[in-house]
Amino acid sequence: MVITALWSFALVVGLLTITPGLDTALILRTAARGEQRRAWGVVLGIQTGALCWGALTSAGVTALLAASRLAYETLRWAGAAYLLWMGARMLWEARSRSTAAVADDGPEPAAPGGFPAGWRQGLVTNLLNPKMGVFYVAVLPQFIPASAPHFLMGLALASVHVALGVLWAVVLVSFARVLRDWLRKPTARRAMDRVTGTAIVGFGVKLAVGE
Repeated sequence: MVITALWSFALVVGLLTITPGLDTALILRTAARGEQRRAWGVVLGIQTGALCWGALTSAGVTALLAASRLAYETLRWAGAAYLLWMGARMLWEARSRSTAAVADDGPEPAAPGGFPAGWRQGLVTNLLNPKMGVFYVAVLPQFIPASAPHFLMGLALASVHVALGVLWAVVLVSFARVLRDWLRKPTARRAMDRVTGTAIVGFGVKLAVGE
């Protein structure tokens, strides 16, 4: 029963993992800029957040999100504000970056912070998404057999989600690496920041107005 539950959960979260969304946009944008260490920081930060959601759900803490409107709304607005700020910053940097300051045929310097900054960005982005908590509350218990230890089984299921997320990230980072030389040019980076910033602002607006 445990093996069946793990495989069934892997199918569900596997489809969720490969669906384009905020995580995909962040990983692709960071990796395509040639910031490999920061990109893997984003990946592991996101997966750390997923593991935290799994642990909190297994302990019964995230049930508060489903039961308390105030808790959900507080986290939702905090997440929306963070996404709007992050997207607006990308758009501002793309707008303010001057073509006269950096030649079009030379790569721009990588963003500061490296792996730790990427990890923080991925973690905060994931933890401030209340829909992740609600998803785990709604889905995770359904795949925990009655005879299995609830908390340990919940962590095992969350670990399956993390493993699939890392595998998908390998595909995304490898794809971005193919286009790295072109995307590291200033004009391409500005275009990429505009697209990614607009997408993240869109996610923030959707989170703010969504129920």
